[in-house]
Amino acid sequence: MDERAARINHAARYIKSCIGPEVPKIGIVLGSGLGKLAEQIKDPVIIPYKEVPEFPMSTAVGHKGNFIYGDLGGKKVIAMQGRLHYYEGYPMELVTLGVRVMKTLGIEFLFVSNAAGGTNIEYHVGDLVIIKDHINMMPNPLIGPNLEEFGPRFPDMTCAYDLELQQLAERLGIQMGINLKKGVYFGSTGPTYETPAEIRFFREVGADLVGMSTIPEVIVARHCGIRVFGMSVVTNEANSRNVPRNFNDGDDVVKQAGIAADFMSELFRRMIEEL
Repeated sequence: MDERAARINHAARYIKSCIGPEVPKIGIVLGSGLGKLAEQIKDPVIIPYKEVPEFPMSTAVGHKGNFIYGDLGGKKVIAMQGRLHYYEGYPMELVTLGVRVMKTLGIEFLFVSNAAGGTNIEYHVGDLVIIKDHINMMPNPLIGPNLEEFGPRFPDMTCAYDLELQQLAERLGIQMGINLKKGVYFGSTGPTYETPAEIRFFREVGADLVGMSTIPEVIVARHCGIRVFGMSVVTNEANSRNVPRNFNDGDDVVKQAGIAADFMSELFRRMIEEL
């Protein structure tokens, strides 16, 4: 057996032994400061990453590092309370390990969230943005021998973010009175925040948001045939001029994400309820 597949199966078997025979149909990845949704999961089984064989630890600010299994919106879900990033020094195989583990457990839908900078001048701190597409400037996580048991060598990414799930979010957002936006997410490696020149470049090529995560998970999810919904919380307005007033601070990103997390959590819950 491929060493990568063995690693995935080892981790999945352990989690399965903790959660029992029921199959979670929905996976959730919660980013910086967005772990509040996990608190809404009923009858939770909490499995720290450090207890899962083969699984790395998340070292990012605002990421607790737990799998949480339970009920949300009347469905069985498994959430990753904190993700792994390429900037932490992990290879892409480990950055995306959680998605393949959740696929092995049975998920059919993946909800991903992140804190992002707004490169679109109409975006402001606290805005919730449906991700409609992305631009990837990180190493592609599918580079290397293909894991045939998960998906094809050349997966299509035309509709990486599920159109029906986007429409569902828009409808529920109107009902909730939330002014949701839709945008393109630009993924860079980090861990440095972007220079003003980079922000101007990202904006010029069509990016509305910029961040350091999410895209590798989405690519692997689509390779596995999982339907994906993505949402960003705008936690800072990108500095496209060389002035100090827009100084970026990691702790403030987590704080701003936390403020918006309540709205995002309720939206995710309602979406899951309707699946």
